Amino acid sequence: MEIQKLESDGIARIKSDEVIIKDAASMLDFVMSVQYETTYRKILIDKAIILEDFFDLKTRLLGDAFQKLVTYQLKMAIVGDFSMYSENFKDYMYESNKGSHVYFVATEEEAVDKLR
Repeated sequence: MEIQKLESDGIARIKSDEVIIKDAASMLDFVMSVQYETTYRKILIDKAIILEDFFDLKTRLLGDAFQKLVTYQLKMAIVGDFSMYSENFKDYMYESNKGSHVYFVATEEEAVDKLR
Protein backbone atom coordinates (compact mmCIF):
# COMPACT_ATOMS: atom_id res chain seq x y z
CA MET A 1 0.00 0.00 0.00
CA GLU A 2 1.32 3.41 -0.99
CA ILE A 3 0.07 6.61 0.64
CA GLN A 4 0.46 9.91 -1.18
CA LYS A 5 -0.33 13.12 0.65
CA LEU A 6 -2.16 15.70 -1.43
CA GLU A 7 -1.12 18.29 1.12
CA SER A 8 -2.78 21.35 -0.34
CA ASP A 9 -6.14 19.54 -0.09
CA GLY A 10 -5.50 17.51 3.08
CA ILE A 11 -6.26 14.29 1.20
CA ALA A 12 -4.53 10.93 1.54
CA ARG A 13 -4.37 9.20 -1.87
CA ILE A 14 -4.03 5.43 -1.44
CA LYS A 15 -2.70 3.12 -4.12
CA SER A 16 -2.43 -0.63 -3.87
CA ASP A 17 -2.27 -3.67 -6.14
CA GLU A 18 -4.23 -5.80 -3.70
CA VAL A 19 -7.66 -5.83 -2.09
CA ILE A 20 -7.39 -4.12 1.29
CA ILE A 21 -11.01 -3.58 2.32
CA LYS A 22 -12.77 -6.93 2.77
CA ASP A 23 -15.28 -6.22 5.54
CA ALA A 24 -16.23 -3.58 8.13
CA ALA A 25 -13.29 -4.50 10.39
CA SER A 26 -10.73 -4.19 7.60
CA MET A 27 -12.32 -0.87 6.56
CA LEU A 28 -11.88 0.44 10.10
CA ASP A 29 -8.29 -0.84 10.30
CA PHE A 30 -7.52 0.71 6.93
CA VAL A 31 -8.91 4.19 7.64
CA MET A 32 -7.42 4.32 11.12
CA SER A 33 -4.00 3.35 9.74
CA VAL A 34 -4.23 6.03 7.05
CA GLN A 35 -5.35 8.64 9.56
CA TYR A 36 -2.56 7.67 11.98
CA GLU A 37 0.11 7.88 9.26
CA THR A 38 -1.14 11.12 7.66
CA THR A 39 -3.46 12.81 10.20
CA TYR A 40 -5.79 13.41 7.22
CA ARG A 41 -9.53 12.77 7.49
CA LYS A 42 -10.10 12.62 3.72
CA ILE A 43 -9.16 9.48 1.80
CA LEU A 44 -9.11 8.87 -1.94
CA ILE A 45 -8.97 5.26 -3.17
CA ASP A 46 -9.42 3.17 -6.31
CA LYS A 47 -12.39 0.83 -6.42
CA ALA A 48 -9.98 -2.07 -6.98
CA ILE A 49 -8.84 -2.11 -3.34
CA ILE A 50 -12.39 -2.96 -2.20
CA LEU A 51 -13.66 -6.54 -2.30
CA GLU A 52 -16.09 -6.86 -5.22
CA ASP A 53 -18.81 -8.27 -2.90
CA PHE A 54 -19.13 -4.78 -1.39
CA PHE A 55 -20.95 -3.57 -4.47
CA ASP A 56 -23.71 -6.18 -4.05
CA LEU A 57 -26.04 -4.47 -1.58
CA LYS A 58 -27.48 -7.83 -0.48
CA THR A 59 -24.23 -8.59 1.37
CA ARG A 60 -24.65 -5.45 3.55
CA LEU A 61 -20.86 -5.08 3.57
CA LEU A 62 -21.01 -1.61 2.07
CA GLY A 63 -23.39 -0.13 4.61
CA ASP A 64 -21.64 -1.72 7.58
CA ALA A 65 -18.21 -0.54 6.46
CA PHE A 66 -19.23 2.96 5.47
CA GLN A 67 -20.98 3.46 8.78
CA LYS A 68 -17.47 3.43 10.27
CA LEU A 69 -16.59 6.49 8.18
CA VAL A 70 -19.63 8.36 9.44
CA THR A 71 -18.94 7.36 13.05
CA TYR A 72 -15.35 8.62 12.89
CA GLN A 73 -16.18 11.71 10.79
CA LEU A 74 -14.02 10.63 7.86
CA LYS A 75 -14.59 11.20 4.16
CA MET A 76 -13.77 8.84 1.32
CA ALA A 77 -13.95 9.11 -2.45
CA ILE A 78 -13.86 5.91 -4.48
CA VAL A 79 -12.67 6.19 -8.07
CA GLY A 80 -13.80 3.66 -10.64
CA ASP A 81 -16.33 2.48 -13.18
CA PHE A 82 -19.62 1.67 -11.47
CA SER A 83 -21.75 1.32 -14.63
CA MET A 84 -22.01 -2.48 -14.45
CA TYR A 85 -23.80 -2.60 -11.09
CA SER A 86 -27.50 -2.96 -10.30
CA GLU A 87 -29.99 -0.12 -10.37
CA ASN A 88 -30.30 -0.47 -6.59
CA PHE A 89 -26.58 0.13 -6.23
CA LYS A 90 -26.74 3.10 -8.58
CA ASP A 91 -29.52 4.56 -6.42
CA TYR A 92 -27.34 4.00 -3.33
CA MET A 93 -24.43 5.66 -5.09
CA TYR A 94 -26.58 8.64 -6.12
CA GLU A 95 -27.78 9.19 -2.54
CA SER A 96 -24.29 8.72 -1.14
CA ASN A 97 -22.87 11.30 -3.53
CA LYS A 98 -25.41 13.83 -2.25
CA GLY A 99 -24.15 13.27 1.30
CA SER A 100 -20.91 14.27 2.94
CA HIS A 101 -18.93 11.10 3.74
CA VAL A 102 -18.66 8.65 0.81
CA TYR A 103 -18.44 9.55 -2.88
CA PHE A 104 -18.39 7.30 -5.94
CA VAL A 105 -16.72 9.06 -8.88
CA ALA A 106 -15.19 8.28 -12.26
CA THR A 107 -11.96 10.29 -12.02
CA GLU A 108 -9.38 11.38 -9.47
CA GLU A 109 -10.15 15.03 -10.28
CA GLU A 110 -13.82 14.50 -9.36
CA ALA A 111 -12.71 12.78 -6.16
CA VAL A 112 -10.54 15.70 -5.11
CA ASP A 113 -13.38 18.14 -5.88
CA LYS A 114 -15.83 16.13 -3.75
CA LEU A 115 -13.42 15.85 -0.82
CA ARG A 116 -12.52 19.54 -0.69
